[in-house]
Amino acid sequence: MKNEKRHVFANVWDAIADSPAEAANLELRFALMEEISGTIKQRGWTQAEAAKRCGVTQPRINDLLRGRIARFSIDALVNIASALGRRVTVKLDDAA
Repeated sequence: MKNEKRHVFANVWDAIADSPAEAANLELRFALMEEISGTIKQRGWTQAEAAKRCGVTQPRINDLLRGRIARFSIDALVNIASALGRRVTVKLDDAA
């Protein structure tokens, strides 16, 4: 076996992103999607009901629940969270 260089990453987002900024964006979108999905499941809504309450289509909710992160911007996720009566806050930490 050849000497292959192994890369160690702080998290999965650093491993799949091309830059620290992209990793941070992916991490934030994922966190928003998890919270929104949890809210929908907690309330026991169907995808159709969630879509109506969020002002989006049912296929859009399906994409969200399936974790299709590339299909959502931070803005879109904040709008969906707001439509669910959730408030989004952001906390900035020093980079590691």
